[in-house]
Amino acid sequence: MASKGPTLTPRTLHTSLEGHNGSVHVVRYSKGSAAYVMTGGQDRTVRLWNPNTGGEVKAFKAHGYEVLSVTIAHDNASFASSGGDRSVFVWDVATGQTTRRIPGHMGKINAVEFNQDASVVVSGSFDATVRVWDLRATSRQAIQELKEARDAIQCLHVGPTEIISGSVDGHVRTYDLRMGELRSDYLGHPVTSIVPTIDGQTLLVATLDSRIRLIDRADGRVLNTFQGMRMAPSVIAGDEQGRIWTWDLVDASVMEPNPPPAAHKKVTTWVEQRPNDPNQMVSASADGSVKVWTS
Repeated sequence: MASKGPTLTPRTLHTSLEGHNGSVHVVRYSKGSAAYVMTGGQDRTVRLWNPNTGGEVKAFKAHGYEVLSVTIAHDNASFASSGGDRSVFVWDVATGQTTRRIPGHMGKINAVEFNQDASVVVSGSFDATVRVWDLRATSRQAIQELKEARDAIQCLHVGPTEIISGSVDGHVRTYDLRMGELRSDYLGHPVTSIVPTIDGQTLLVATLDSRIRLIDRADGRVLNTFQGMRMAPSVIAGDEQGRIWTWDLVDASVMEPNPPPAAHKKVTTWVEQRPNDPNQMVSASADGSVKVWTS
């Protein structure tokens, strides 16, 4: 997961979140003040943490397989998770129980995202489909299925009027739901992460050739390429050696330290900056650790 970050990347270890047994695949900040984080991992659990104290608040246990994705509702009252179960799990945070389990995919679900008011959840799967589910409806059928991909869906972004998917087939597909149009941008390598920049004009897209591309959302042009893995505004991403890199967004130069020291013992699976706070970020790793960094 790539992240658009601050000029100075937080690199002082504040605390470690200890509790997962095995690789941690996803870390997400809560909405609003972003006072909490949620993690999901190979141990089939989703865990809620206080990143300031390092304390675990609650563990959510219902998955039978690894958890690969988590999305949190705008009011923090619910969240959805997905993974090897081939179903989307919708949870009530207060009770710690699932309120809905949505089957339908034929393979593991790599990505799940709510829309703005959490009335709709979108899922992307190893079965190469994106499915849209209306949580207000009693029907268990998807209200829309997007089948244009030729390989697994790895990541999603859901906006007010669009769904953007990244696939192992090397395409970033933008579905304009208002106009009923699809634009497909071919990058030539499997797409692993899509993150919109704060201004909403561009996308940061990570691919398996160890590059992150800055793409113009209007026409799909590649405006810049960041590489150096194995800002002015900046781009932050982790690598297979457990390091966290930072690039200048304007000229794509690697910012100091170059190379960065190892933050984890194994591959860095996720990096996320705290919303509206350039002085904190979290990272997760295949070594089972989640770390909170400050500056």
